[in-house]
Amino acid sequence: MAGTTNNGRRRLILHLGVQKTGSTAIQRFLRQNADALSDDLIVRTPVEGTPMRPLGRAAIAHSLSNDPDTATALRLAFADVLAELPDNGLPVLISHENLAGAMPGNGGETRLYPALPEILSLLRTEAKGFEIEAVVYTRNMKQWKSSVWAQAVRTDGYAKTEDAFLADIETLPGWGDLIRRLGQEIGAENVCRCRLEDEVDASRPAGQLLRHAGLDDARIAALTPLQGQSMPRLSASSTEFLRRLNGLSLNPYARGKVADLVARAQPLFAAEWPSEGTS
Repeated sequence: MAGTTNNGRRRLILHLGVQKTGSTAIQRFLRQNADALSDDLIVRTPVEGTPMRPLGRAAIAHSLSNDPDTATALRLAFADVLAELPDNGLPVLISHENLAGAMPGNGGETRLYPALPEILSLLRTEAKGFEIEAVVYTRNMKQWKSSVWAQAVRTDGYAKTEDAFLADIETLPGWGDLIRRLGQEIGAENVCRCRLEDEVDASRPAGQLLRHAGLDDARIAALTPLQGQSMPRLSASSTEFLRRLNGLSLNPYARGKVADLVARAQPLFAAEWPSEGTS
């Protein structure tokens, strides 16, 4: 598999998510098969204790504030990731959905990743010697909006109802607008759109991404499949509990602890769940 492009530059494939398009499952699958892929591809995902985690935080911060300080922080965070890559000429696949910036519902954002083209520009400037390619997974927009709302409630302290959220993002453009803007920044030939609905094997959720990287179907089929779901959506009653909790003046750390508890004990929030106490 060629690790360089026609101009001799090393391939750097950025899987940008976006959020709520199966990124967690894709990253689990990539990590699980990192050794099996190591002869073909260098894989980096947001593992705790690695430079990938600060990189995601820096991208979110820059998308929400867009000032010179956050731009510098983003470039430095990306430089740390690049500095740890082996110098073996293999193509590199970096997967982090937060590279897209803040999703609607996070920090007051109501647009469709307005900062992503600039984020890509900053990363490309830092990645000297690499040819950047952007891969974006998309999903049925109606389903995606609902999932984004639930995720914003769960992780970002969002307190509005789903109806209010949908009203706030009523003018959101379609995915074609985002893909067009990315193409204007790095060239349409360097942008790949993958539809989540086109993934043919849920146990091997990165099929389109790996084919873009250069693997054939037989190679992908030989990878170890995933077991179990990745970050399933909370129940409606659990989400509603958290939404109301988000309207209170809790510090973020305490709120996060409660959210983790809710995720682990969802039966407590289901009215129809049978009592397990004494009779």
